[in-house]
Amino acid sequence: MGTRTTPPRQSTAFTTIDLDATGRQAGFVMIPHSPHDDAWGATRIPIAVIGNGNGPTVILEGGNHGDEYEGPIVIGELIRTLDPASVSGRLILMPANNVHAVMAGRRTSPVDGVNYNRSFPGDPLASITHQISAFMTDEIFPRGDAFLDLHSGGSSLDITPTAVIEPSPDRDHHRRNIEAALAFGAPAAVIIDNMGDPRTATATACRSELVTVATEMGGGGTVSPNTVAICRRGVFNVLKHLGVLEGEVERPDQEPQLLELPGEKAYVFASTDGVYEPFHRHGEEVRAGQTAGHIHVPWNPEHEPETLEYHADGILYARRQPCRVKPGNCCAVVAAPYSGSLS
Repeated sequence: MGTRTTPPRQSTAFTTIDLDATGRQAGFVMIPHSPHDDAWGATRIPIAVIGNGNGPTVILEGGNHGDEYEGPIVIGELIRTLDPASVSGRLILMPANNVHAVMAGRRTSPVDGVNYNRSFPGDPLASITHQISAFMTDEIFPRGDAFLDLHSGGSSLDITPTAVIEPSPDRDHHRRNIEAALAFGAPAAVIIDNMGDPRTATATACRSELVTVATEMGGGGTVSPNTVAICRRGVFNVLKHLGVLEGEVERPDQEPQLLELPGEKAYVFASTDGVYEPFHRHGEEVRAGQTAGHIHVPWNPEHEPETLEYHADGILYARRQPCRVKPGNCCAVVAAPYSGSLS
C-alpha cells in the first residue's frame, strides 16, 4: 500500500488584499456566512499588512475576546500611523479577529457562542468562530516568525498589567519567548499555560514555532490611560527587540518581575452562588491556607458567608470583577516567582 497524505484543509475564506505584497494595505478577510438575515453574506475580519525590505514577519492580534480593548486600540493606531519605510520585514495587523464578539463587547461570539481562544486549530467547515481560527492556523501563522496576542482581563477579571509567556517544550524557543516578553516592559512577565489547554491562539502559535508573547492589560471591562500606555510602549519594544523597527527598547524604571502561575493551585474558584468580597489588593503577598475572601448570599441572610482560601504562596495577580459569582467562577489568581532557568 502506498503512503497516504492528508490533503490541505479546504476553506472558503478569501482576502481583499495581498498578504505577501509590500507597502501598506488594509482590507478584510472575507468568510462566506449565511445567517437568517443574509443569504449570500460574509463575515469581514479587518486585516492590514505593512511590508518593507527584509526582516521577520510579526503577527499582531487584538480582539481575541471582544471585551478586551487595549489591543484593538493600539493595533488600530499602527495601521493608521506607522510609516512603511520604518519597517524592516512585515507586520500582519489584525485588530478585531473575534469580530462579532468585538462588535458586541462580549467574550464569546454572539453568533455561535464559541470562545475563539478555545477553538484552535479550528475547522474551516464548522461554525464561523472555528473558521476564523482555522484561517489563522492555516494561512496566517505559517507566514509568521513572531506573534503578539494582546489581551486584558475582559469583563470578569481585573489583572495586573503583564506580558504573558506561553511555555514551550523546546528550551531555546521557551527562552526566546521569555526574552521577548521581558522586552515588552510591562511591570511583570508571567508564564501561563491556561491550565494546559492546547486550543488557544498562543499555544497554536508556539506549535508553529513562532516567538510568542501575549498580554493581560487590566480588565474589568474598562480601558485606562495607564494600560493603553503600557500596551503601546510594549508593542513598540517587542518590534524593536525583533528587529522590525529601529531604535532601543525603552526600559521601565524597574525591571519586570518574572513570575509563573503554579498550576491549578494558582486559582481560587467560587464555591456557591453569591457576591464575592475580596480581602487583598493586586500585588499583595498571600499564603496558601490564607483567606482570599468571602462569598455572601444576600438573598438568604441566615446563610453564613462561605470562606475561600488561597492554595499557593505568591502575590495576588488577578481578581474577580464584577463580584457577582456562580460556582466555578474564577475569583482570584496567585502568581509566584519563576522557578525555572533562563539558560
